[in-house]
Amino acid sequence: MDFSKIEKDTLEQINSIKNLDELEKIRLSYLGKKGLISQEMKNLVNLEIDEKKELGKKLNTLKNLIQNKIESKRIEIQNIDLNKKMLDEKLDLTLPPRNYSNGKIHPISQTINSVINIFSGMGFSVADGPDIETDFHNFTALNIPPNHPAREMQDTFYITNEKNKEKLVLRTHTSPVQIRTMMNKEPPIKIIVPGRTYRCDSDSTHSPMFHQCEGLLIDKDSNMAHLKGCLIDFLKNFFELDELKFRFRPSYFPFTEPSAEMDIAYRKEKNTFKFGEGEDWLEILGCGMVNPIVLENCGIDSKNYKGFAFGLGIERIAMLKYGIADLRSFFETDLRWIKHYGFNPLNLTSKSGL
Repeated sequence: MDFSKIEKDTLEQINSIKNLDELEKIRLSYLGKKGLISQEMKNLVNLEIDEKKELGKKLNTLKNLIQNKIESKRIEIQNIDLNKKMLDEKLDLTLPPRNYSNGKIHPISQTINSVINIFSGMGFSVADGPDIETDFHNFTALNIPPNHPAREMQDTFYITNEKNKEKLVLRTHTSPVQIRTMMNKEPPIKIIVPGRTYRCDSDSTHSPMFHQCEGLLIDKDSNMAHLKGCLIDFLKNFFELDELKFRFRPSYFPFTEPSAEMDIAYRKEKNTFKFGEGEDWLEILGCGMVNPIVLENCGIDSKNYKGFAFGLGIERIAMLKYGIADLRSFFETDLRWIKHYGFNPLNLTSKSGL
């Protein structure tokens, strides 16, 4: 057997191969069970020991050479095929993106976030509390007498604690959080309280469950002028107004004295409302100096401390800012509505507005 000639012919064959199928045929013809080298290995049994050793060594050397050459050629062909595939299969970046449905931030959530951001810039921190409250925290501590209309069943959802028969309520405002804060924290106090509230009422401007945001500041020096400045700055920021026409009207709340309601001016122009200007007035929030009785109920010395409080409806200011006509639509889970009024979480812009 001429090993030199077999080696030369085999290597030439392997070098000339262009695809993996042909390479596999060569491998089988030499290294397969019925291949040349396999057959020669079987014939070694008929030889003398010395001849068997010499010929077996040459066959193993040839076998390893062919195996290495075939493997090297296999990698070469695979790389050529891969490079060709990469050149042929190009990504067309001009194709339009798939029409994925993006989620939207609900106007109520967006409004609450805006309110928190504005008041946080004034130094207010956010406080929260339970939705189910005691009669004391919801009414008594706030100087709401037993015969006050707000306590009546048509306004309040009452719950009875089955264990101790204690009368509980779904909070009718977020003021109980103010009470809890004053009872558990030493002044100065500067908080806002956004959250859910509940009342037995339902129409185009009322819902059994709605959202409020109240504010409370307790210190030794605050006065009505500070309260007015705080609310004026807030409304200018929220409605994005440089100028704001407003007024404060005397009012009554059991938990503030003196009490006031704040109105902002508006005018109607081509079925849209322009806020901060005009001759008509729209009530926007209630406010006042904290009643000394409330301070005393919470264990705060009313001779050394005073403060102010305010409250506004989240749905109300959202309806005014974004042109939403019916409060009930906030809670109807209509996908078309949220697509129209919702906010893109990436840029926080709405498709609608005034």
